[in-house]
Amino acid sequence: MALSSDIMRGGFSAGSAKMIQGVANSAIAAAGTTQATATDITQSTVAVTSGTGGVQLPSAEINDEVNVCNLTSAAITVYPPSSERINALAADTGFLLAANTAVKVKKFSSTRWMGFLSA
Repeated sequence: MALSSDIMRGGFSAGSAKMIQGVANSAIAAAGTTQATATDITQSTVAVTSGTGGVQLPSAEINDEVNVCNLTSAAITVYPPSSERINALAADTGFLLAANTAVKVKKFSSTRWMGFLSA
Protein backbone atom coordinates (compact mmCIF):
# COMPACT_ATOMS: atom_id res chain seq x y z
CA MET A 1 0.00 0.00 0.00
CA ALA A 2 1.24 3.46 -0.82
CA LEU A 3 2.07 6.01 1.85
CA SER A 4 -0.59 8.65 2.52
CA SER A 5 1.81 11.29 1.19
CA ASP A 6 2.05 9.38 -2.11
CA ILE A 7 -1.73 9.22 -2.35
CA MET A 8 -1.99 12.98 -1.69
CA ARG A 9 0.46 13.65 -4.53
CA GLY A 10 -2.12 11.94 -6.74
CA GLY A 11 -4.65 14.65 -5.94
CA PHE A 12 -6.45 13.25 -2.91
CA SER A 13 -6.99 15.34 0.22
CA ALA A 14 -5.09 14.45 3.40
CA GLY A 15 -8.29 13.11 4.99
CA SER A 16 -9.13 10.97 1.97
CA ALA A 17 -5.57 9.65 1.78
CA LYS A 18 -5.65 8.64 5.45
CA MET A 19 -8.98 6.85 5.06
CA ILE A 20 -7.74 4.98 2.00
CA GLN A 21 -4.93 3.71 4.22
CA GLY A 22 -7.42 2.51 6.86
CA VAL A 23 -7.79 3.19 10.57
CA ALA A 24 -5.39 1.90 13.21
CA ASN A 25 -5.93 1.17 16.89
CA SER A 26 -2.68 0.80 18.79
CA ALA A 27 -4.14 -0.77 21.94
CA ILE A 28 -6.99 -3.27 22.14
CA ALA A 29 -7.49 -6.06 24.64
CA ALA A 30 -8.13 -9.68 23.72
CA ALA A 31 -11.07 -11.23 25.57
CA GLY A 32 -13.38 -14.20 25.71
CA THR A 33 -12.89 -17.88 25.06
CA THR A 34 -15.11 -18.31 21.99
CA GLN A 35 -15.87 -16.53 18.74
CA ALA A 36 -19.01 -15.06 20.34
CA THR A 37 -17.14 -13.57 23.30
CA ALA A 38 -13.93 -12.43 21.57
CA THR A 39 -13.15 -8.73 21.21
CA ASP A 40 -14.58 -7.36 17.97
CA ILE A 41 -12.03 -5.69 15.70
CA THR A 42 -13.42 -2.44 14.28
CA GLN A 43 -10.31 -1.01 12.57
CA SER A 44 -8.17 -2.24 9.70
CA THR A 45 -4.98 -2.36 11.80
CA VAL A 46 -4.91 -3.30 15.47
CA ALA A 47 -2.30 -4.01 18.09
CA VAL A 48 -3.45 -6.35 20.86
CA THR A 49 -1.57 -5.10 23.91
CA SER A 50 -3.42 -6.73 26.79
CA GLY A 51 -5.91 -9.38 27.79
CA THR A 52 -6.19 -13.05 27.07
CA GLY A 53 -8.53 -14.91 24.79
CA GLY A 54 -9.26 -13.72 21.31
CA VAL A 55 -10.27 -11.15 18.73
CA GLN A 56 -12.81 -11.43 15.92
CA LEU A 57 -12.36 -10.05 12.41
CA PRO A 58 -15.00 -7.57 11.24
CA SER A 59 -17.60 -8.17 8.57
CA ALA A 60 -15.87 -7.07 5.39
CA GLU A 61 -15.99 -6.81 1.63
CA ILE A 62 -13.95 -8.97 -0.75
CA ASN A 63 -10.34 -7.66 -0.93
CA ASP A 64 -10.55 -5.95 2.48
CA GLU A 65 -7.49 -6.56 4.67
CA VAL A 66 -7.05 -6.53 8.43
CA ASN A 67 -3.69 -6.46 10.22
CA VAL A 68 -3.46 -7.90 13.74
CA CYS A 69 -0.30 -7.58 15.82
CA ASN A 70 -0.18 -9.56 19.06
CA LEU A 71 2.05 -7.60 21.45
CA THR A 72 1.05 -9.61 24.51
CA SER A 73 3.19 -12.25 26.19
CA ALA A 74 0.79 -15.09 25.29
CA ALA A 75 -0.88 -16.49 22.20
CA ILE A 76 -4.33 -15.14 21.30
CA THR A 77 -7.00 -16.62 19.04
CA VAL A 78 -8.01 -14.79 15.85
CA TYR A 79 -11.56 -15.69 14.81
CA PRO A 80 -13.31 -15.03 11.49
CA PRO A 81 -16.72 -13.35 11.36
CA SER A 82 -19.67 -15.68 11.94
CA SER A 83 -20.03 -18.47 9.31
CA GLU A 84 -16.71 -17.55 7.65
CA ARG A 85 -13.34 -19.33 7.41
CA ILE A 86 -9.65 -18.46 7.61
CA ASN A 87 -7.36 -20.50 5.34
CA ALA A 88 -8.43 -24.17 5.47
CA LEU A 89 -9.92 -24.04 8.97
CA ALA A 90 -13.56 -24.97 9.53
CA ALA A 91 -16.14 -22.19 9.58
CA ASP A 92 -16.15 -20.15 12.81
CA THR A 93 -12.80 -21.64 13.90
CA GLY A 94 -10.02 -19.35 15.07
CA PHE A 95 -6.27 -19.87 14.95
CA LEU A 96 -3.61 -19.14 17.54
CA LEU A 97 -1.47 -16.08 16.91
CA ALA A 98 1.73 -16.43 18.91
CA ALA A 99 2.99 -13.70 21.23
CA ASN A 100 4.87 -10.90 19.49
CA THR A 101 3.80 -11.91 16.00
CA ALA A 102 1.43 -10.45 13.44
CA VAL A 103 -0.96 -11.62 10.75
CA LYS A 104 -2.43 -9.92 7.69
CA VAL A 105 -5.76 -11.44 6.69
CA LYS A 106 -7.41 -10.69 3.36
CA LYS A 107 -10.96 -11.57 2.39
CA PHE A 108 -11.00 -13.28 -1.01
CA SER A 109 -14.57 -14.62 -1.27
CA SER A 110 -17.88 -14.06 0.44
CA THR A 111 -16.93 -16.46 3.25
CA ARG A 112 -13.14 -16.97 3.05
CA TRP A 113 -10.09 -15.15 4.39
CA MET A 114 -6.42 -15.93 3.75
CA GLY A 115 -3.89 -15.29 6.48
CA PHE A 116 -0.24 -14.28 6.07
CA LEU A 117 1.77 -14.78 9.25
CA SER A 118 4.87 -12.84 10.28
CA ALA A 119 8.04 -14.55 11.39
